[in-house]
Amino acid sequence: MATGKYSRVDGRKSSRYCSIATIVVFVVFCLVGIWMFMSSSIVPVTNSEILALETRNEVKQIVPKGDSKQFDDTSGDLSRDETIDDGGGLPSKVPGITDEDNFTENVVAGSDNEEKESHNSAEKNQEHNLANENSDEKAESESAQKSMDEDDGNGNGKDGETNSRDGESNAGTREAENEGGEMKEVLHKDSRESSGENGSESAESGKNYEVDETADKMKLVGKEAILSESKNEKNEDKHLDQSDVGNNVESKENNQASNEILPAGIQSENLTESTTQNGAWSTQAVESQNEKKSQQSFISNENNDLHWKLCKTTAGADYIPCLDNWKVIRKLPSTKHYEHRERHCPDEAPTCLVPLPEGYKRSIKWPKSRDKIWYYNVPHTKLAEVKGHQNWVKVTGEYLTFPGGGTQFVNGALHYIDFIQDAVPEIAWGKRTRVILDVGCGVASFGGYLFERDVLAMSFAPKDEHEAQVQFALERGIPAILNVMGTKRLTFPSSAFDLVHCARCRVPWHNEGGKLLLELNRVLRPGGYFVWSATPVYRKGPEDVGIWQEMSRLTKSISKNAPPLCEESDDPNAVWNVPLQACMHKVPVDSTERGSLWPAQWPVRLEQSPYWLNSQVGVYGKAAQEDFTADYNHWKAVVSQSYLKGMGIDWSSVRNVMDMKAIYGGFAAALKDLKVWVMNVVSIDSPDTLPIIYERGLLGIYHDWCESFNTYPRTYDVLHADHLFSSIKKRCNLVTVIAEVDRILRPEGKLIVRDNSETISQVESMVKSLQWEIRMIYSKDNEGLLCVRKTFWRPTEEEPIKNAIV
Repeated sequence: MATGKYSRVDGRKSSRYCSIATIVVFVVFCLVGIWMFMSSSIVPVTNSEILALETRNEVKQIVPKGDSKQFDDTSGDLSRDETIDDGGGLPSKVPGITDEDNFTENVVAGSDNEEKESHNSAEKNQEHNLANENSDEKAESESAQKSMDEDDGNGNGKDGETNSRDGESNAGTREAENEGGEMKEVLHKDSRESSGENGSESAESGKNYEVDETADKMKLVGKEAILSESKNEKNEDKHLDQSDVGNNVESKENNQASNEILPAGIQSENLTESTTQNGAWSTQAVESQNEKKSQQSFISNENNDLHWKLCKTTAGADYIPCLDNWKVIRKLPSTKHYEHRERHCPDEAPTCLVPLPEGYKRSIKWPKSRDKIWYYNVPHTKLAEVKGHQNWVKVTGEYLTFPGGGTQFVNGALHYIDFIQDAVPEIAWGKRTRVILDVGCGVASFGGYLFERDVLAMSFAPKDEHEAQVQFALERGIPAILNVMGTKRLTFPSSAFDLVHCARCRVPWHNEGGKLLLELNRVLRPGGYFVWSATPVYRKGPEDVGIWQEMSRLTKSISKNAPPLCEESDDPNAVWNVPLQACMHKVPVDSTERGSLWPAQWPVRLEQSPYWLNSQVGVYGKAAQEDFTADYNHWKAVVSQSYLKGMGIDWSSVRNVMDMKAIYGGFAAALKDLKVWVMNVVSIDSPDTLPIIYERGLLGIYHDWCESFNTYPRTYDVLHADHLFSSIKKRCNLVTVIAEVDRILRPEGKLIVRDNSETISQVESMVKSLQWEIRMIYSKDNEGLLCVRKTFWRPTEEEPIKNAIV
């Protein structure tokens, strides 16, 4: 239009004016053409560029940048036809195809003078239309080419900063200055499908994940910073897993629509509650008087230089450092009391990684997993061979199946469970009885079926000749722990369980003054039941008859206070490496003492402050009951507004969860409506709040994170660490703790870390060296949140662990 205007010749004008005008226009066009050619790299500054420049000039990151990719969580069961053998035995996947993200850039007002001048100059040029279409196209083409030359291939320029262009999907990290002060926040999203992080990728151990910046935005609304996913609707992520013969796709999964909403008030409240006190509670370490020598602190700030190796041990893919320490086990003077099944941790915790079993696949989802698991995930057949006739476990093709019947549960586990309640109606499964202890659990079918009655069962058994029974339980999605009733107390507080169960267990309860039975008495809540059942075949053998008679005598004597009472100085809650004793602790009679009253029925007890929390000072410095309520409300808000919506976690694929530093169990309580169970771990150097957790009807255990946990590798879907690492690194090598996290987390499992920025940076660096995927980073006021996903990556070089080789 403008060109036509200036080139139009009016017939009413003289020819002299026409010729002069023609010459002027020609000269102007030449000058403009030369100017445009010389300045072809100058393009109008868009709003996106203003935002990027302002961000780079005005805002600094607290947490170092990590790999950032848009993420879609995947879940679901894998059929045989959905896997291929790539030589490493790991499942290969073809990445799902998702719709391209669409988003609208937020306009941030204000720019520096240079940006305004550049923008005004561009507008002026457009108004006067001094450039023709060909010149504009040429300028844009050359500018685009120059931008590509300067880009590093990942959307980053030579200076490593992300380019934000109009129409591009690389929104990347958004940082902004809020009213009243600078808000430092970083959000990294990841879209890489790790289902295919298998053997073929393992060969590329040094490969760095490409940065795939997403269209995530940070909106400033008043004084709240809202981090929102660019995706506003669910996209189906089709897993194109193929078999060797190219079978059709059998699974289709929905990506979680992630809208991470982190109101500044809620987030800052959580992040300011990082420094806990002991309050009215001492620590387990002090109670037990078994403080260990702190390992020499070694905190590396250059964790990218870590060189991981595979643990070479006799146990292979089932390596458990504190239970496979053969150097110590071989030197034990006696194994009479099952000392060889107890914990014997190495002097230096290993920093190697446990290998994957050949053919390992993503675990089958609950509730299908209760009935079957992948054989190659737990490739042990001894128990199936020995107990096959009893219907414990069977090998069925590429599955291990669990009929849930057998000689003990002839008519099925549910019939057996109902039979117990019919015999003792007061048990009232799921109401009066909520948390139970299943001793010698086998494959934990009893606990697996109790979920239908709203009951949580802590199943435990030793790592012994009954091969991998606890591993079977955990792979099925049933709470279980490796433990043995040997020479030390169980790592549970006193008066914790509503009921203790033992089916077909041939434990010599009566030996040595009844030490083992008295230990069960310690952990059983006053008024609770001990259910000991046996099949008729166990009534015939002389040994079994003798055990039954001695048990009957012992239980009658307990009711008559025949066993000696423990000393007044004996603390029934002190359990970390405390020897067993053949004595009884007094039953509390004061109504203000824990154990004197039965807790409220489930689910009321979950939200109700325990009656015995009176005037004590809580962990966060408030009165205990107020502390308890505030903690629960806080975690409900964080879980509902952050964890369930914005982490990119498909919670329908999550079953086994661990809170590595539980306080009141608020995190676990906030997950109560999901089909998950949570192992609440109370560190021995933290306030001893585990009795509160059991009072609420939740499960938990004591542990020292400078040592390995009593579980098999690859047993948890989500690990949650709230200000754990910053405290634990004062006592032990943080690298060993991360190696332990890698050991117990399943491939594709998630680690959520809340901690100070320094620790977040250290953890981020270490998990990157493990080839894990950074899902999210949020930082504010020197506090941060990190969410990462473990991949299938394993190193190729091995490290022999001499104390674990037979």
